[in-house]
Amino acid sequence: MSKIYKKLNLALAFTLIFYFWSFKTLRMKAKNSLLFIAALLAASYVSNAQNETQNQELDSVVITSSRIHLPFKENSRTITVISSSDIMQSTATNVSELLQQVAGVDMRRRGVNGMQADLYIRGGSFDQTLLLIDGIKVEDAQTGHHTMNMALPIETIERIEIIKGPAARVFGQNAFTGAINIVTKSNADSVNVASFQLGSFGQQHVSGTAGKDFGNSSFIAHASVNTSDGYRHNTDFENQNYFVKSSFNKNNTPIDVIGYFTERKFGANGFYASPSAINQYEETQSSLVGVSTHLKSKKLTISPRLYWKRNQDMYVFVRQNPSIYRNLHQTNKVGAEFNASYTSKIGVTGFGVDVAKVYISSNNLGKHERDMVNVFLEHRFKFADDKLDVTPGIAVNYFSDFKFHAFPGIDLGYQLNDQIKFYANAGYTYRIPTYTDLFYSDPTTSGNENLNPEEAITEEIGIKYFNRNFNASAAIFNRDSNNLIDYVKENESDKWQATNIQDLNTFGFEANAAYRFKTVGFNQNISVGYTYLNENLDNSSFNFSRYSINSLKHHFTTTYRSQFLKNVTQSLVYKFAERTNGEAYSVVDAKITLAFDAFEFSVIGNNIFNEAYTETNLVPMPKGNLLLDLRYKF
Repeated sequence: MSKIYKKLNLALAFTLIFYFWSFKTLRMKAKNSLLFIAALLAASYVSNAQNETQNQELDSVVITSSRIHLPFKENSRTITVISSSDIMQSTATNVSELLQQVAGVDMRRRGVNGMQADLYIRGGSFDQTLLLIDGIKVEDAQTGHHTMNMALPIETIERIEIIKGPAARVFGQNAFTGAINIVTKSNADSVNVASFQLGSFGQQHVSGTAGKDFGNSSFIAHASVNTSDGYRHNTDFENQNYFVKSSFNKNNTPIDVIGYFTERKFGANGFYASPSAINQYEETQSSLVGVSTHLKSKKLTISPRLYWKRNQDMYVFVRQNPSIYRNLHQTNKVGAEFNASYTSKIGVTGFGVDVAKVYISSNNLGKHERDMVNVFLEHRFKFADDKLDVTPGIAVNYFSDFKFHAFPGIDLGYQLNDQIKFYANAGYTYRIPTYTDLFYSDPTTSGNENLNPEEAITEEIGIKYFNRNFNASAAIFNRDSNNLIDYVKENESDKWQATNIQDLNTFGFEANAAYRFKTVGFNQNISVGYTYLNENLDNSSFNFSRYSINSLKHHFTTTYRSQFLKNVTQSLVYKFAERTNGEAYSVVDAKITLAFDAFEFSVIGNNIFNEAYTETNLVPMPKGNLLLDLRYKF
């Protein structure tokens, strides 16, 4: 059997190479693609499970995006971790593409390189998912469309923690359907790399990351410029990124400082409004400055933090003539957090307070200010010889324009043995309207300053299995959402009016598995994920409603990372999506890397079977395209 298995894997390697280099002429239907991926799974599973791996154990990763820091294995929630090794082996070149490889995460992109993308989790909207960088909440009060503007270059990322389900009691506003925490790199001596990429659509990407550890302090800096002529009319772009991270006094009371600035300029052919609006244009600038420290004693950990986040958005309806219609928005958020955990005989108590001030200045939305105060408290009890954990918690939030709200929740977990854990959680969650919801105005649409927050109650039950080489999880969840904001009108000639009108029930199932093994002396890794959603939207009492459900009803992803030769590694990613409106598509990405000493040369193919599909707003995604990547590690 082992000889047959080795031959099968060698054949697979050569087949992958052949597919990759001839993607312009090959096609594969979704059904055949699924069979192909199933064959990969079967081939991997029948291998000898006693093969050992030197990859980092997943359960040793400590999830840092909550007040009670717990190893991955001990959490009683649905959490996915994308590690640094996963990132470097991935076919993705940006965070948007990385998150697309996770079942249950719906990245709706407009074009390539994540230049504009909206983030959805388990059927929620782009306004209902929170993004954090090193625990700093970087939501934008103008609109959730700007969430992914803050996605860092992947060269600066240590890992990405994806928390699915209700998270308001931990993170507060916007964590309606989940939260994503990007953890930046801290080992300064391991980040030194320069790269150049050249590819389809005139893509060029120059990037450099450098770091140095001085013992009691360290410094990391990154700069990159990414440009393209565009894959169709008016989709050209230019993106600049600058990131710094410094750590001081590391041997005593550490002080961490991060700074990030990104600027994006891009043609937005059909991105917004009607697909017929082919000459739209947008420029955005996003920046973040944060200072934090950690104070530890035997029982008490205190983590204070100060931060400032800024976003600027300029939108032009006709690129060649901005005077026809132009919006300019500037938002600023200045905040301070105090998070702590205390260990006692009765368990671990997590508590904290987050105070922030939000400003917006806009030629369309006006000038507004908002004061925000969030107070959090949770406690983790353990019973039955520490097999049963119970973590109730509550968040009390104050907004100067929406007053007080309380959001309770609870997590339950039972560790059956070292490998199997059952868990359940329930929570009340919410989202206050964005300034776009409240005040936006154009010839066809009007906001509504009397809107109320969206609310939901979510329940989940699941099981996790951990082994040295294999881990898996499955969960069933339900979310009852109320006061969802819809744009409605009575007559066709009326303006669309923002209104709290919709109730939505979302029921779903999710399963994930990852298997690590060795063959021909090299590490191999295969992971699969599947999410099913069933959504029931109450009928609107108005004649016309803009709210439409177009979530991923079926979402299947699989990634196969392999190595068969000393200096060559391969990655293959398959994504199948079927939306609620019946549209279905399959996309395959591939990557081959040749490494010699300090140099790495990669060939990356996206949509290698030329699938025709859209992810949002009827914007067609590019057909098969190539990217050549040369890296030098110093």
